[in-house]
Order: sequence, then structure tokens, then C-alpha cells
Amino acid sequence: MVVDGNKAAALGAMLSRPMMVAAYPITPQTPLVEYLSQFVGDGLLDADLVEVESEHSALSVLHGASLAGGRVFTGTSGQGLAFMFEPYIRTAPLRLPIVMVIATRDGISPQCVWGGQQDAVTVRDAGWIQIFVENNQEILDTIIMAYKIGEDPEVLLPVNVCYDGFYLSHMSEAILVPDQALVDQFLPSYHPTHVKLDPENPMAVDPLTPGLLFTQYRQGHMEAHERAKAVIDRVDREFEQTFGRSYGGLIESYRMEDADMALVAMGSPCGTAKVAVDRARKKGIRVGLVKIRSLRPFPIEKLSEALKKIRAVGVIDKSVCFGWGTGVIYMELCAALHGLNVPILDFIGGLGGSDITFDHFELAIERTMGAVKGSPFQKVHWFGID
Repeated sequence: MVVDGNKAAALGAMLSRPMMVAAYPITPQTPLVEYLSQFVGDGLLDADLVEVESEHSALSVLHGASLAGGRVFTGTSGQGLAFMFEPYIRTAPLRLPIVMVIATRDGISPQCVWGGQQDAVTVRDAGWIQIFVENNQEILDTIIMAYKIGEDPEVLLPVNVCYDGFYLSHMSEAILVPDQALVDQFLPSYHPTHVKLDPENPMAVDPLTPGLLFTQYRQGHMEAHERAKAVIDRVDREFEQTFGRSYGGLIESYRMEDADMALVAMGSPCGTAKVAVDRARKKGIRVGLVKIRSLRPFPIEKLSEALKKIRAVGVIDKSVCFGWGTGVIYMELCAALHGLNVPILDFIGGLGGSDITFDHFELAIERTMGAVKGSPFQKVHWFGID
């Protein structure tokens, strides 16, 4: 089937059989809500569709449904995510395995509705699992996996599936739609035991919590994120066994076996990066790509292993880290690799809907190769400006 990214997300949600959907339209996520509404209207999706007045209400409604034992779904973008922030930061500490897509876009001002990853990375420390995807097939497949990850008794955390606004949300490409029977086999129905609102068995949810008990909750939350690393890898392997497709789990390595330099990227630029790596390889340049899928939990161990023999790293960032003067992935990677003493260069682009082209990747490869050879290097480069 040839679909855009929003329809791929809607199909992934439909196949996962949520009991309730609540979402409010906002660019570039709007078609997602329309597709889900059509699926419910056509009888393809047997779910309660709640037409809310705002994103704040959308996630608040789903809190109640998830606490009552339901599998639920929503999606948002940009300012919708900002308006949703109050219930958003309550979802993970309540250990509600809600799946929500973010059709990512850049900051609102100067006036912008275009693609970027700034909205999603800005909330990366709110306790959700965040998985970034490369293409429309990965959108659909990762939503199905997200439920199995978040609902795992070792995890019990909400999951964001983040796909680049416009570059994926509105781009059409061919995908394979899994058979519903296979999805049901892979993803069993949700039966929570850790929390459930039941008049026959009353319980307190989110009472005023004293400091030491609050600390214990935070510790448990952090430990769940650490356990999620193994679960994300395991679920990816199980998905491959059932459907024949794998995305590497926490990270994907591309042509890294004999590489002496590497690009590190996240999201839709990875597709262009793979072609750029292939072109460089034909010229005898031993470059590979590490694609980060899981921003939270951050795959420190996997990245350290993948890059331990690399002599220089070029990071491709589609967001900025205010106060550090770099991109977000650069800052995270520097923390992860602090003991390796390897040159790391940052290349920032794709902001406000701008393109990241083959020429940009060739520039990144050229300047990273210079660092391999010991040449002085500029730490941060801005595509289209430098």
C-alpha cells in the first residue's frame, strides 16, 4: 500500500487494537486524526473515539481510560505537545503505557509550522520512552512494537513514536501492512495488574506522596528505563521472527564493520545518510552510519560498543541544545563517549523544514575525515550557513 506517514501511523494504531483514541488536530499531525476517525466510521477500528477540545484534554481523557485498564492511543505535534505538557509529565510517573506519536516540528517562533525535531527532544526528560524512526514502514511497525514494549511488566512506561513532520508525515511511499492475525499473535491484549480503577477493588492513585516514598518511585522509574533497553532489543528480534523486518532495537549500525569514521544521525535523515555512505565507500572512504532509534532510554552501552574503534564521529542534528551551543544528539553523544577520547564534530541542519542534502552529508564526511587525519576541526557546523 502507498501511504503517507500519518496514514502509516493510523494503520499501526488500528492494527494494535486500542480501546480508546483521543486526539486533537495540529499541523503536521492533522491527517492522522482524520484517518483514525475514518477507520472508526468505516468499522475498521473498534474503539471509542473521543472528540476533545484540546490536546490537554486528549491526554487527560486517556489517563482515565488507561487507569481503567484500556489500551489507548493519541498523537500530537509542536504547540499541541506544549499545550499537553501538564498531563504529559504526569503520564510516565503514573506508569501508564500509553502510545503517542509525535509528528515532529520545529519551535513555533520565529513563526514556523515546518519540520524539525525540537518539540520531541525538548520533552525527552519527562520520563517517556522515545523512539525515532526513519521511514513510513518503520512508523507502522514501531507503533505495534511500542505497545509490547510499554506494556511489558518489566517496563510499564508510555512510549512516543517520533517521525519527522512533512518529510515523513506527508510523504507517500510503499509499505507492507501486516496481517491482523499476525499482529494479534505478536501483540496480546492488555491486562494490567499494577494499577486499575475498579469500584470493586478501590485503590488510591497519585495521592500526596512524602519525600522518601517519592524518591523510591523515582528510583523505580529510572530502573524501568534501564530494563527497557533489553526489552526494546528483544521486541525488535521478536518482530523480525514474526514479520521478517528488524530495525536493530536501540540503534542500527550500517556498514560499520570496518569503518574508521562514523556518522551518527536520528530520524528521516538516516535514509539519505545511508546512500551518502554508499557513495563514499565507492571512493574508498571507510565511513559507516549509526542510527539512533531510542533517544530515551539513551543507548549508552550500544553506542560505546559501536563506536569504540572509530577515529572520528560526525553527528547530524535536527535540533539545538540551548545553552550548550550544539545539537541535542551531539551533547548526548559526548556524554556517552566521554571516556573514548575521540574527535566529535556536530553538523546542525534540517531546522524549520530545511533540507539535509547529499552535499551536506558529503561535507560532513569530508570534515570528519579531516579530523581522522589529525587536522584542526571546527566543533559545530551549520548546514547552509557555514
